[in-house]
Amino acid sequence: MSYRVLQRSRRSSVLGAAAVVAALAGGLLIAVPGAASAAPSGFGDDFDGDGYHDLATAAPGAVASGEGKAGAVVVHYGSSSGIKASNRTITTQSSSGVPGTPEANDRFGTELAHGDLNNDGYGDLVVGTPLEDVDGDTDGGTVTILWGGSSGLSGGTTISDPNVSGHDRFGQSLAVGDFTGDGRTDLAVGSTGKDVWIFKGGFTKSGGAAGTLRLDTEIESGAYPDGAVQLAAGDFDGDRTDDLVVASAGGNYVYLGASSGPTPQTEVGNGFAGALTVADFDLDGHDDLVVGNDFVGVLDGTAKGGYVTVFPGGPAGVDATRGAVFSQATEGVPGADESNDSFGGALAAGDVNGDDFPDLAVGANFETIGEAEQAGNVWVLRGGPSGLTANGAVSLNQGTPDVPGANESSDLFGSTVHLADHNGDDRADLSVGAPGENSDDGSVWALRGSASGITASGSVSFTGPTVGIGDSGKDPVYGKTMSGS
Repeated sequence: MSYRVLQRSRRSSVLGAAAVVAALAGGLLIAVPGAASAAPSGFGDDFDGDGYHDLATAAPGAVASGEGKAGAVVVHYGSSSGIKASNRTITTQSSSGVPGTPEANDRFGTELAHGDLNNDGYGDLVVGTPLEDVDGDTDGGTVTILWGGSSGLSGGTTISDPNVSGHDRFGQSLAVGDFTGDGRTDLAVGSTGKDVWIFKGGFTKSGGAAGTLRLDTEIESGAYPDGAVQLAAGDFDGDRTDDLVVASAGGNYVYLGASSGPTPQTEVGNGFAGALTVADFDLDGHDDLVVGNDFVGVLDGTAKGGYVTVFPGGPAGVDATRGAVFSQATEGVPGADESNDSFGGALAAGDVNGDDFPDLAVGANFETIGEAEQAGNVWVLRGGPSGLTANGAVSLNQGTPDVPGANESSDLFGSTVHLADHNGDDRADLSVGAPGENSDDGSVWALRGSASGITASGSVSFTGPTVGIGDSGKDPVYGKTMSGS
């Protein structure tokens, strides 16, 4: 399972992690699109098994069964023509077979992650609802697995909190990976507590996980009550067992995977991480860790508007001493470094031009463009033999030719970003969320990968109402969360 491109973001809080964009060395069998006898692809984000990566996006403020901010999840299914508004399903807690009941302010879909949890070849979607009240426990939180199959996602199973009295907001961070090295997909779940729970692979639709492991993290209990606000997974030491990153207000910690569960390796970064993502940018056989610091002030007199740091992987794990820093102050990165841009607030990795090297998408949802404050912007940086580089970096926003829409204040374009190949051309496509678009209706953009990188030509956008999410004025904030973003 090494060489996977995995993604997480605080605002999606999503990943937790783990989006499989490519298996460069694992030899995954890809089904022939459209073949009636084709086997499921094995992609962790191919929910219907047709060989195309799908896109899961949430509107945690959506109305469900008349309840405001109950939340909804939208899955756009990939195809030879990519994703489109019509080829999608919407899931809420009122959907058939999905546990729970829609309640006001639950915000179903606050967290998303994906992977094949029951090893049937179909990707499954993990949904975190950290604000759900559980048996009288206010904001106790819950986690639901929505199961993939030949017709897409259908039904669900609740993953119960093993330590209800020890924390709140169970499910506020998620990560999927094989943390014990037994060849089965595990699920890591964070909360406001110091503990992170590993639910062991061998999941079944009726019984859930095969077992649990408790990881007592190095988060300073009490001083930082937010707990594990983000999780990410990747194989940093190249041993084909996934490692786990735990981000908190008190620091960011790497734990190496092991048969008995993850063990501490190192602390990384300079302060609170706004986003995490993982990819092997130089293809040396070790995943690299990207930490986005979007609201941390000035770094060495520069990066007033946020920055990202790439920490290389190696035989011993993440090397916290050799971080390469990128910001709008970096030569080659378009734009100007300004305070409170939130550069690095969203991250995603994937190969956008088909050269096998993963590239990096960076969001700055508070970027001001012209007179439009907090309009938002996204950059794409290239990977290569020497790792990530700012050379040839591109900048995209709603004012870019062929990108639908217009830059407006509070759109928050770039709050979430996602890279995956939705049309089967072996190049990752870019999806961008703007939850503030149209007075918080929210919107998602899809831009194609090409031999020259991400292109705005032929790009499309879907608003919340377009895909059937809520009404204007209800603030569904469609696009606030993406699985693997």
